[in-house]
Amino acid sequence: MSLSSFLLLCLGLIGALLLANAFVPVRRNRVLFLPSFVASWLVLELASLHLVLTAGLVAAFVWMGALDTWAGWVGLVLVAVASSALVIVVVRSWAAAGAASAALGDFADDRPGRIRHKIARTRNVAFSKVAGRVLKLDVLAPVAPPGEGERRPALLQIHGGAWVIGDKREQAIPLLKAMARDGWVCFNANYRLSPGATWPDHLVDVKQALAFIRAHADEYGIDPSFVAVTGGSAGGHIATMMALTQNDPRYQPGFEDADTSVQAAVPFYAVFDLTDRNAAQGPEFLQRFLEPLVMKAFLADEPERFREASPLDQVSADAPPFFVIHGDNDTLAPVVDARMFVAELGGVSQAPVVYLELRGAQHAFDTFSSIRTRRVVRAVDRFLATMWARHQAGREADVPVVGEPALPGSDEGAEVVANG
Repeated sequence: MSLSSFLLLCLGLIGALLLANAFVPVRRNRVLFLPSFVASWLVLELASLHLVLTAGLVAAFVWMGALDTWAGWVGLVLVAVASSALVIVVVRSWAAAGAASAALGDFADDRPGRIRHKIARTRNVAFSKVAGRVLKLDVLAPVAPPGEGERRPALLQIHGGAWVIGDKREQAIPLLKAMARDGWVCFNANYRLSPGATWPDHLVDVKQALAFIRAHADEYGIDPSFVAVTGGSAGGHIATMMALTQNDPRYQPGFEDADTSVQAAVPFYAVFDLTDRNAAQGPEFLQRFLEPLVMKAFLADEPERFREASPLDQVSADAPPFFVIHGDNDTLAPVVDARMFVAELGGVSQAPVVYLELRGAQHAFDTFSSIRTRRVVRAVDRFLATMWARHQAGREADVPVVGEPALPGSDEGAEVVANG
């Protein structure tokens, strides 16, 4: 067997293994769980790049004589099968646009002819001092100031990282850049991390960031009456809790009178249940992570604390508009919890509840400016622009936006739109 034949065979075997793992990632094995997720995530969101690299390597190995032996031909067949699966991944990524359009329906416009702004980033603006820490946020906003008498909408992004890692510099950058170019002022805030922090410290910190944003509305040229919130994973959990605990004094120690309402929420692949009622996470999530590091309590001993921290237990009629985004192949935040949350919230909320389920998408898919990410970002832009327009129209007419029918033809105040 020649070296080139051996390399082509290895390429085929590795490619087939990676694609099998991408479609069916390991969910329960303690050792393989994290490597399986990372491999699945990279393959799914960088499928186009994998196709190009694979084609280049195959061409090189064939030129070197890889097909002179049976091993090379076996490797070529395996590569062909893996590449066909990669094509399916790319097609599914492109299909995110159609899924988003179906989810939004007639609810949101494409906003043709909108102004595209040049943007600038201001880093490390201190917004709070707590527990010996100075918490900071970044601001991404249009370079040009708003026109006379004009105010811009604001978007607060909360990073993920399982409540224990992560930073404002790392996540949701494609979304924030797109929204800032469309005239939004975007804030990306840090918060205290576990195990140093204990829930609800994380929530308290981002509420403090929201209070800071409103207090400095004039400085940033924003409308303090409209702030949307977004975040992914643990950040999605915190963003959802912000939307469901608006102005709750329990989570505003020392700033109880601050306005911490949000006018729209867009959680990406969020954790909606800290009690694991669907047994979707497995015992490791609670016993080795959530209980000792984040909650510092046992679910069996203090179930109420875990329910208070679970969005599934906080749904209410006065929740703001929601656009919930989740992949059906999510390893870290099971999609069954997202589906349950949307059903529960849609059953009681008086505001719009829109659900976009992305076929084949893994956790943290929007880290890269991938095919799927760009299409989902456009959908979020449409949703938030619609809520901003409704807010402006409602303010001008002195009519509150919350309480409007969710979607045309809805008999109730909310409608769940599911895709996937």
